[in-house]
Amino acid sequence: MTDLDHLTQCLARNLKRWRGERGFTLDALAARAGVSRGMIIQIEQARTNPSVGTTVKLADALGISITTLLDHEQGTPVRLVPGHQVVRMWSTEAGSSSTLLVGAEARGPLELWSWQLMPGDGSASDPHPEGAVELLHVTAGTLTLVVDDTAYAVPAGTSATFEAHHAHAYRNEGSEPVAVTMVVSIPPAG
Repeated sequence: MTDLDHLTQCLARNLKRWRGERGFTLDALAARAGVSRGMIIQIEQARTNPSVGTTVKLADALGISITTLLDHEQGTPVRLVPGHQVVRMWSTEAGSSSTLLVGAEARGPLELWSWQLMPGDGSASDPHPEGAVELLHVTAGTLTLVVDDTAYAVPAGTSATFEAHHAHAYRNEGSEPVAVTMVVSIPPAG
């Protein structure tokens, strides 16, 4: 199965699922999204690969992120996304591109972090409030992500997301520095 076929299948499954969870008929979703009923049917039957614009309209109409609409694995507290599973959303013959590395459903403040962990170093974090989410992308080395006492190896080129209300820690158990870019989403207070 090609990357495009995989993306088409994920989109078909997730669109049908989220439309059902929201209780939207085909006509209701078409009206909310400004997308034809026929196009939604084709997408749900995995007979077409819609444009990025159409995909964004559908995600917005469902009240979810484009990442959630395209996600192939949901329901676990930690999700690792190896480099070969990222979603290339746009590219040109000149080599320009945009790649969705990882995403999560979150509202509230967002923080962007850059981490460098030298061999043998680590940092533990107390659990954040319920609903907090962290997304990270390892650019060098192999990060050991520990969530609820379970260790996950996250090598360079891999992204991950996890529910940060669980106890968690970051460690470098390797022999080279680890570089990580991280986004932390904290739910709004109150």
